[in-house]
Amino acid sequence: MKSEFSVSIVGAGGDGAIVAGDILSMVCAREGLHVIKTEAYGPQIRGGESSCTVRISSTGIHAQADALDALVVLSWKDYAKFGDELTPAPNAIFFHDDKDAPPEGLGEARLIAVPFTTMAREAKNMVALGLLSAAFSLRVEPIRDAIRRRFANKSAEVIEANLTAFDAGATHDARDSSGAPVSSRALPIPSHPIPQLLMSGNEASAIAAIDAGCRFFAGYPITPSSEILHYLSEWLPRIGGACLQTEDELAAIGAVIGGSFAGVKSMTATSGPGLSLMAEMNGLASIAEVPAVIVNVQRGGPSTGIPTKSEQSDLLHAVFASHGDTPRAVIACTDVEDSYHCTVEAFNIAEEFQLPVIVLSDQMIAQRRETITADSLEHAVVERRLATAEELRGFARYRDTPSGVSPMSIPGMAGGIYQTNGLEHDESGNPASMFVTHERMNAKRFRKMDAIAEKYPLFYRYGTERADLGILCWGSSAGPVREAVEMLNAAGASVAAFVPRMIMPLPAREIEAFLASCAQILVMELSYSKQFYRYLKTEIDLPRETQVYARSGGKLLSVSEIVKQAELRLAPVRPLQEVMS
Repeated sequence: MKSEFSVSIVGAGGDGAIVAGDILSMVCAREGLHVIKTEAYGPQIRGGESSCTVRISSTGIHAQADALDALVVLSWKDYAKFGDELTPAPNAIFFHDDKDAPPEGLGEARLIAVPFTTMAREAKNMVALGLLSAAFSLRVEPIRDAIRRRFANKSAEVIEANLTAFDAGATHDARDSSGAPVSSRALPIPSHPIPQLLMSGNEASAIAAIDAGCRFFAGYPITPSSEILHYLSEWLPRIGGACLQTEDELAAIGAVIGGSFAGVKSMTATSGPGLSLMAEMNGLASIAEVPAVIVNVQRGGPSTGIPTKSEQSDLLHAVFASHGDTPRAVIACTDVEDSYHCTVEAFNIAEEFQLPVIVLSDQMIAQRRETITADSLEHAVVERRLATAEELRGFARYRDTPSGVSPMSIPGMAGGIYQTNGLEHDESGNPASMFVTHERMNAKRFRKMDAIAEKYPLFYRYGTERADLGILCWGSSAGPVREAVEMLNAAGASVAAFVPRMIMPLPAREIEAFLASCAQILVMELSYSKQFYRYLKTEIDLPRETQVYARSGGKLLSVSEIVKQAELRLAPVRPLQEVMS
């Protein structure tokens, strides 16, 4: 049996559900356990419902849990707004306010009425934390220490009030409606735990930018990417860099291109609506051959859509949106740790090949917190190669080369002056409108894509070497697909998954080899219009019988959902209930 449990705390804005989840997650990470913490909010700017869900395991995990073992419901009204996003296990425990009558239809769940208001009028979330610590036999002192650290900048009275509320929850005689006490479950804590980092995808991207040498960030705040701006606005000035909050996304990408042209590694971060505004300037970066990194954290769309939920529906915009032929690279990260590596790779590719690189993340990756080891945050960095003294003699900034990459200069380099703008140009940068020149320069710029595909065929592959069913997915869908593949194969099936991280240019050779190794192919994605499938068809000869499972975002693909879709296409295997237990 897998040693894990999942809990959720639900309430209104201001109830502190997120704070309680933060403390629980940090304590378990320090205890050497594996954690994935997710948050969900209503669409309001302030107030409204909020929830925090924490999955904790003694072994590695890659996705949020399908079902919850325990829920603390501070308001049934707020709980109802999450619909099927918070799915209790059949025998889940519900801790709820004794003054709030539970709804019908909770099945075999155990209902525990708790006098939250009596126990702590201002710190119900700490009572909730205490209840969960008792229910899952978590050590009390590490949690008390974490509470002290969390409120270290508050008065001694506030800290003591929160500790008292936690103690009240931890020692509460919790009994269900039949009078039966709540029996506790425990995870095996390592005797010599190795504390793990607890980090969000946005934090990982920001740290990666610093490690890659980024010293200029320009951006306009937009959910769910804003934490990158917040983090870099604090840290870049400390290391000699600069962070600029612009008036809009058009100004942000313009400033990034300007900073990069001046010789500084530069980046911006946005979400779908902002990426749309950047399309014109991406064309400028491409034709002027200026390195630029854009992190796009996808959310539900179109338009303002669902700012606080994930979707994989910016894909076609990222790879195709342009005026004219605009080479660019697109990388997609699969989890928090991968956010770090993909962001460093984006800078490496941008600097080496002198073009814009888009990193596709999404809300589920960017804003969830996940445990990773400190030594995993290491990645080789490519520095910008400037023109040599020999290349600067009779300098041709856009010299036609076999790789498509030309010698580069920055302002102030002796002999490195050249003309540049958004016009087509000859090798020296002089504007030119002749067909022959345009054809030659287009071919030069697009040769970079072949070189990128050869050097950076980034992908993950999971499962059996030869499979009865092969799953193609990308981005945040990789985690639940990986767990589903492991579960299916443990039940006797033969399933594999291929996850391209380099989206443009695709690792075509590797995908075609995967297709040849599978009897059936299933494409899975969170896009109602099947954007990933449509894009694959433009680049790869998919088998004629390729099947697709695509739906809207707003809720991540679940492991059980993926397993169900796979089972529909496979011969009967050992009952999965046996594997899951």
